Amino acid sequence: MRLLRALLAGLCLNVAAHTAALRIKPYESEPLQDIVTWDQHTLMVHGERIIFYSGSFHPFRLPVPGLWLDVFQKIRSLGYTAVTFYTDWALLEGDPGTFLAEGIFSLQPFFDAATEAGIYLLARPGPYINAEVSGGGFPGWLQEVPGILRSTDPAYLNATQLYAQSIGKIFANAQITNGGPIILMQPENEYYDCLPSVKPCPNSTYMGFVEKQFREAGVTVPYIDNDDNDGNFRPGTPAAVDIYGIDSYPLGFDCGNPYQWPANGLQTDLTSTHLEWSPLTPFAFVEFQGGSFDPWGGYGWQNCLELTGYEFERVFYTNNFASAIGIFNLYMTYGGSNWGNLGHPGGYSSYDYAAAIAENRMVEREKYSEAKLLASFVESSAAYYTATPGNLSTTKYTNTQALSVTPLFGNGSATNFYIIRHSNYTDQSTTSYKLNVTTSQGQVTIPQLDGQLSLLGRDSVVSVTDFDVGGVNILYSSAQIFTSKSYGDRKILVVYGAPGTYQELAVSNAGNATILEDGGVKQSTKQNATVLNWKAGGQRNVVSFASGLTLYLLDRNAAYNYWVLKLPNERGLFAPSLNATTVVLQAGYLMRNASVSGTTLNLVGDFNATTPIEIIGGAPANLTKLNINGNSTSFKQDSYGVVTATVQFNAPNITVPSLSSAKWKYIDSLPEIQPTYDDSLWPVANLTSSHNDHAMLRTPVSLFGSDYGFNTGILVFRGSFTANGKESHFFLETQGGTAFGTSVWINSTYMGSFIGNPADENGNKTYPVSKLKANETYVFTILVDEMGLDENYVIGQNEMKNPRGILRYSLGGHSTKDVSWKITGNLGGQQYLEKALGPLNEGGLWAERQGYYLPGTPISNWTSSGGPTEGISKAGVAWYATEIDLDLPSGWDIPISVTFTNTSSPNGAPNSAPAFRVEIFVNGLQSGKYVNNIGPQTSYPVQQGIWNYHGTNYVAMSLWSLEASGAKVGGLALTVNGTIMSGYGDVPMAPLATYAPRAGAY
Repeated sequence: MRLLRALLAGLCLNVAAHTAALRIKPYESEPLQDIVTWDQHTLMVHGERIIFYSGSFHPFRLPVPGLWLDVFQKIRSLGYTAVTFYTDWALLEGDPGTFLAEGIFSLQPFFDAATEAGIYLLARPGPYINAEVSGGGFPGWLQEVPGILRSTDPAYLNATQLYAQSIGKIFANAQITNGGPIILMQPENEYYDCLPSVKPCPNSTYMGFVEKQFREAGVTVPYIDNDDNDGNFRPGTPAAVDIYGIDSYPLGFDCGNPYQWPANGLQTDLTSTHLEWSPLTPFAFVEFQGGSFDPWGGYGWQNCLELTGYEFERVFYTNNFASAIGIFNLYMTYGGSNWGNLGHPGGYSSYDYAAAIAENRMVEREKYSEAKLLASFVESSAAYYTATPGNLSTTKYTNTQALSVTPLFGNGSATNFYIIRHSNYTDQSTTSYKLNVTTSQGQVTIPQLDGQLSLLGRDSVVSVTDFDVGGVNILYSSAQIFTSKSYGDRKILVVYGAPGTYQELAVSNAGNATILEDGGVKQSTKQNATVLNWKAGGQRNVVSFASGLTLYLLDRNAAYNYWVLKLPNERGLFAPSLNATTVVLQAGYLMRNASVSGTTLNLVGDFNATTPIEIIGGAPANLTKLNINGNSTSFKQDSYGVVTATVQFNAPNITVPSLSSAKWKYIDSLPEIQPTYDDSLWPVANLTSSHNDHAMLRTPVSLFGSDYGFNTGILVFRGSFTANGKESHFFLETQGGTAFGTSVWINSTYMGSFIGNPADENGNKTYPVSKLKANETYVFTILVDEMGLDENYVIGQNEMKNPRGILRYSLGGHSTKDVSWKITGNLGGQQYLEKALGPLNEGGLWAERQGYYLPGTPISNWTSSGGPTEGISKAGVAWYATEIDLDLPSGWDIPISVTFTNTSSPNGAPNSAPAFRVEIFVNGLQSGKYVNNIGPQTSYPVQQGIWNYHGTNYVAMSLWSLEASGAKVGGLALTVNGTIMSGYGDVPMAPLATYAPRAGAY
C-alpha cells in the first residue's frame, strides 16, 4: 500500500455510453469460468449483483486459526461482503525449494472460516506484497538470487516458480468454481513505480509471466490489480487484468499531526478518471485507506485513530460512494500483529493499523460503528448497484457554495442519491443549507417544513429521493439510510442524522401515519406525501403507516447500536446476497449471527453490559422461543411483530497472575563473551565475495547474514585476532534496519553500543581499545539486531537486498585481514528447526538457539530471579522464563496483553531513555519486541489460543542491555483489556511447538 499519486485529469465521458455489459476479458475469446462475471457497475456471482465491500485481514498476522472465524464474523457484521488477504512468501518458503503451508500457516481453515461466515475472498499472493512485512514478502534467501527483483531476470523468475505453483494450486482448490470462497485474485502488487533506468516500466512481459504462473496452477477467477491510476494493465493493454483497480491513501500516515488533513486531499474527479482508463469494468479501489501504519519512535495507535477515525470515514468513504464504487477494499480492517520478526524495519510489533477492529479483536472503536452504518447503507440500497454518477456541483443542489453535491442517478430505477460534503473538505464548521432535488412529484426544496438542514464539520451525508422500500416510495429523505427491509406486508426503514441536526423525510404512498414513539416529530402533507420533520438526538421517533411501513428515525449515536444479520441460506451458509433474509435489531457491543427454525429465533452475539434487545424485523410473527447464545431468553412481542428482551451481564471476577512477582528463572544468554566458550561448531564466515549482487563488499570476507543463511532476528558475530600490543581503536559499521541496535565486547569486556534510532538503518561507531597483550588471542563478540528486511516497492532499487550484518570494520594497528570471523543466527539458518513456528520466529541469541523459548524447557535448575524487573547490573543479555497458570471462564472473550508499566520509553523522542531491548515469547511464539529507548509500543496483545486460558503457560523474555550500567524493566504486568460475554465458543490452541533437546546446538 502506498499513497495514490495525483489522479490524471481524464476525458469526462458520458456513462450512458457504456451500458453494454462486458462479462469476459475483452482480449480473450472465451471466459475461463461463468460464475463470477461483471459489467461496468458491479460483479455478479451466479448471476446476482454484489457490491464487493471488503476489509483487509491477513491470516498470518493472527496465528490462531481458531480465531479466524471470529474476525470474519466481525467483518460480516459490519455489512461487508468480502475480505482481501495477502499470503507471505517468506513464511511459506523460508528454505528455498521447500514450500510448507501447514499448522498456523495452513490456509484451508481460513477458507473454511470465510465460507462459514459468508465472506467472499480476494486472494493476493504477490509474489511481492509489500504489506509492511519483512522483505515485502520476499524470503531472505532472495538476497542471494542475482538480478533485479520483480523483473524478467531469469534467476528471479525461476525463484518464484515453486511458490507460485504451490500457492496457486491452493487458491485454485479454494476458488468458487470448486465450491470455495475465492472469487477474485490479484497477481503481483502495486506494480508501477520504477527507477528511471528501468525500461519498460512497468514491464508487461513480467506481469504476463506472473499471470501465466497462476493460470497454469489452475486459477480461473478474474484477475484484478491495484495500479497507481496510470492505466498500466487496464483491459485491452498487454498483460491486462480482467478488472482494473487502484489504490489510495489520501491522508497519508502522519499520526503526529492527526487533526491536520492535507489540502486538496479529497479527490472528487474519480469517476472521470475511471471512465478514461476502464469504463467497462466496475470502479474498484483494491486498497483504500482504512487506517495507518506507525513507525518505530512513532506516536502510537491512538493518534492514528484520530487521523483515520470516524470523521475520515464519513468524508472519504462517502466521497467514494459518489463514484458508484463497485469494488471497495479497506486496508486494513483487522491488522493484527507482527509477531515472530515478520514485520519490516519501518514498523514495530503491533500492526493494529488503527483499523476498525483492534489488534486484540475488540470492536469498541467508534470507527467500527461508523463503518457499519456506511456499509449497511450500500448493502441495502439496490438502486445504488447500478447508479450512474452525475457532475459535481456547488450551485445546483444547495443554496450555498460552501457545499458540494454529486448526484447518483438510478439508471433504470427512480431512485437518486445525493452525496453532500463541504467544498473545503477539511472544514470543521457547521454549514446550514437547503437541498434542491427532483422527485417523482416534481421539484422539492428540503426542508419543506421548519428550519434548515445542517452539515457538521468533517462530515458528509447521502440523501435520497424516490427510494423504494418494498413497494412504498420514500419521496425523499435528508436523513441517511442505515437499512431498509421488507418482510411480506411489513416493511422497515431505519434512518439517522447527526445529533442536533434537523432532518426531513417524505413518504408518498404509504397511507395514514401513526406516531408510535414521539421524540418531537412534526407531521404535514405536501405534494401528496406525508412529510416528517424532526431534530435528531434524544428520544427516537417511530412512525407506522397503514401500508405496513415502520420508520425508525434515529440520531447517529443511537444507530450505532443497530445490526443487520443475514439468515443462513438453504445450505446453512451466510451467503453475501442482497436477497438474503435478514434480522434487524437493536442490541449493543456486537451481534454475530441469527437463524430461524420454525417459530424459534436464535441470536449469537457478544455483550459488555446488560443489554436491552429489540428485534424490529425478521422475527417469526408468532415467536415461541428466543435463544441468545444458546440460552432461552424471556421476551415480549407486540402487534407489529417487534420483539423485546434483555441480556443480563454479570461479569466474572477475573484475576490473572502477576508477572512482576512470578517465580522467574534466569540464565545468561551471552555465554559467548566468557573465556571458556567454545565456538567450534559455528559457521565460519569465509566467503570472499557476496552472493548479494546489490551490496558492495567492503570487508575481506562477507559478513552479511544472508550469505550464510541467517535472515531474521538477532545476528551474532565472533571475530578473533592475535594482538600485537599496538591496538588503539575498533571501528564498526553495522546494518540492521531502522531502530536496530548493536553491542560489542572484546573478550568479556564491554566496549559499547550503537543504541539505534528510528531514522537510521545502519550505524557506525569507533570504540577505544585498551592496551592488549601482544601474541594473545582476543575475540570480538558483536550482536546486531535485525529488524526485518527492507521492502522492495520501487522496481530496480533492489532494496530488499540491503544486507544485514557488518558493513565495515577496522582495528587500529592491524589489517582487516588479521581478524577471522564466525557468524550465527537462528539455529540451522534457512534450514530452520521449528517448522510449526515458521522461518522467522527464532533469532540468534544463545537461548534461542537452544530452543529455550519453547514450552517444556527444563528451567528448574536455572537461577531463581526476580525476573526482568530485577534486571542485570551490566551490559549483556539475560534470559528469563516462568510458568503461569490461567483459569479463565468459558463463554467469555478476555483479551490479555503483556504490558510494560512505569517505563521511561519515549514517544517520538529516541535516545532519551535507558537503552535496552526485550523479546517476549509466550508458549514459544515471539509475541513482541520492546525497545525502551525508541518506543512507542509498551503493550503487547497475545491472543487466546497462544495463551492457554485453561492451563499452564510458558513465558520467556530476553533482556538485552545496551548500556554498561545494565538494565531492568520498570514494571511488567498481564493486562486484561476487556471482559466480553461471547457467543463465539471455545478457541482451540494454535498448533505450536514444544521443547526438545537440540543436537548440535552451540
